[in-house]
Amino acid sequence: MKYRKIGTDPQHRREVSVLALGAMTFGTTVEQERAFAILDRFVEAGGTFLDTANNYAFWVKGTQGGESERLLGRWRRSRGITDEVVIATKLGGRPKTPGFAFNPEGLAPQVIRASAARSREYLGVEQLDLLYAHADFMDTPQKDIVEAFASLVADGSVAMIGASNHWSWRLEKWRSLADGAGLPGYEVVQYHHTYLRARTDVPSRRSKEGDEGLFSTELMTYLKDRPELTLLAYTPLLSGGYVREDRPLDELHDHAGTQARLKALQEVVRETGATANQVVLSWMIGGDLPVIPLVGASSVAQLNESLDAVDLELTAGQRALLDAAH
Repeated sequence: MKYRKIGTDPQHRREVSVLALGAMTFGTTVEQERAFAILDRFVEAGGTFLDTANNYAFWVKGTQGGESERLLGRWRRSRGITDEVVIATKLGGRPKTPGFAFNPEGLAPQVIRASAARSREYLGVEQLDLLYAHADFMDTPQKDIVEAFASLVADGSVAMIGASNHWSWRLEKWRSLADGAGLPGYEVVQYHHTYLRARTDVPSRRSKEGDEGLFSTELMTYLKDRPELTLLAYTPLLSGGYVREDRPLDELHDHAGTQARLKALQEVVRETGATANQVVLSWMIGGDLPVIPLVGASSVAQLNESLDAVDLELTAGQRALLDAAH
């Protein structure tokens, strides 16, 4: 396994594995025995970075979420896991009432404090290693959100703050408000990002107004200018879209550039003997803008494929080929 540092505060800065494991389906579609086996294998391989959210996975059981956090808490206790594994969670997207309708709680200060306390209880920790705002909610003044997250850092409830699925101008406003008030700001950001480029002229399933979670060229430029921020990429393997015929790419990738990039990807696959998934993960980990891919797994075999990507070193020529395809 390889590692990198996240965070800028010397007191809370942590070293984490360059591959993160997502626990979204653990405790629902991936039952406890299988989830524990996947988690054990990840740690055995040197993995130290886990990701969940307080609303995972309400859409499976029609709950308010919490199944994933509670499973991770049981796993931690049963394995004696302490601070050697960093666990990130998110708040803001938990439904207000049980059910399948998406009616998120949002980021009102009282919700932030109550949700963080619940996550600590479920995970069985006194301090959350990394807490994200799961999405942006403009019905709450951003100053109130910044102050509420900062208060959790001040009282020791949270070590680091992150933001997921925010427009870049909102990220910058958050940072400006925090800096101006001498408060801790976010240090990690999380977006959907992969090798294939998504169209920006059609809305995704996640947003009627366009998806702020999509990784754009503009956002890449923003992050390259701010190397102190760490980028995590969720759904980097497009839920099997690179390797499974039964998982066709959606309309977001229905454009001419997709075929050019897939052609380049297959060329590197042939040269390396690796799988397409492994090439994509290696490309992300070692790129000009380093990325920590956040992979899911429903079996140990799936996880092993992703773990093997960590040791795959692409040549300069292979990277140039992948980068140049349009």
